[in-house]
Amino acid sequence: MIQVRQISDETLIDSYYKAIDLRLESDFLDLLLAEIKRRNLKLNVFVKDETPMN
Repeated sequence: MIQVRQISDETLIDSYYKAIDLRLESDFLDLLLAEIKRRNLKLNVFVKDETPMN
């Protein structure tokens, strides 16, 4: 069984964004987010239809 701590940073972040897109269970999202925070990784925040500020 693969544990969250065994996957790469890139795979972890990609998995988090994909889980959001697929609207997976919040418990799963929380698990991924906790590991992202534990590793001190940064997430890019994207908002749909966001207009860039000048």
